[in-house]
Amino acid sequence: MRALLQSARATGGACAVVSRRAPAAPLWFRTPAGGRVLATAFVLVAALPAATAASAPAQPHLDPARLSLDRVHVEEVPTQAARGKTFLAGTLVAAPVAKVCAIIQDYAAYPSFMPSVGRTEILRTTPDSATVNMILDLPLGQTKKYRLQLEPTITTTPPTCHLAWKQVPWEGVAPGDSIADTTGYWHLTPLPADPQKTVVEYYVYADPGHVPFGFGWIVDAMSKRSLPKTLEAVRARAAQQP
Repeated sequence: MRALLQSARATGGACAVVSRRAPAAPLWFRTPAGGRVLATAFVLVAALPAATAASAPAQPHLDPARLSLDRVHVEEVPTQAARGKTFLAGTLVAAPVAKVCAIIQDYAAYPSFMPSVGRTEILRTTPDSATVNMILDLPLGQTKKYRLQLEPTITTTPPTCHLAWKQVPWEGVAPGDSIADTTGYWHLTPLPADPQKTVVEYYVYADPGHVPFGFGWIVDAMSKRSLPKTLEAVRARAAQQP
């Protein structure tokens, strides 16, 4: 690539300014050896690394040294979203990654240990993904329904478990009975000092949508206030199972 730039400068600096608008006819650079190089191809190749980096933002992670077995760390994550909030929570669980990974993928059992989950409906499950209806039972008789597509990524060396989810359309559910949007992931890694313990990270963006006057608590119940209970429920589930 550097050689192409030098060749272009040798022919009069034709590459000093690149227009964003494609030229009407192909623009060629002539090399000292008499060959030709298509300028538009050079521009596209040069732009690829920046475009790839922009489309894959780094996921935030917590320092395991800040986490413990008896409490949940929660922090708000600044985002560009106009609505909703994003949080990252973390804790340690006294169980290996494989065991905790199985717990968070046991969607049928969610109503028995996950806070506010009244019912789940598993529509489809494959080794690569699952589609699950989530029905939340909230205080004062409030119910929220939404459909998730969940995709696990599991490695064995080192043992890691990443379970990402996003909301997908659920036809027939009125907007007032659902939430506007939610995405997020579970990320499980072994504690460096003790691989039989798991570093649990839970990242979630939630936009509850329209909230009736006097029901502002729903926002907290579905995000920051519920996060410690969710991670504590997973820790307790791991302690109960052999």
